[in-house]
Amino acid sequence: MTADETVRCWLVERSSYGDERMVTLVYATPDGERFLQQQFSTNLLMKKRVTAAIDADADRLETLDDDETRERYATEASRMAEQHDPDEEV
Repeated sequence: MTADETVRCWLVERSSYGDERMVTLVYATPDGERFLQQQFSTNLLMKKRVTAAIDADADRLETLDDDETRERYATEASRMAEQHDPDEEV
């Protein structure tokens, strides 16, 4: 893959934590092999459109080494792809 390529990734995890009121979104490739993690304040997230999928720059994706998490991400990515259009807000 070249640096200017994009890869379709599906929302597989959303979690919030801490007194800082931060929200983490994780988007993963359909095979669960690679992912992109993004963190937002709840204030910023309220202004942002969170969609079922994004097209992420290939060079921004991290590789997932944990088999259990990879399988979970692949399952959730497949579920999201079956139930939502990529640009659908979730």
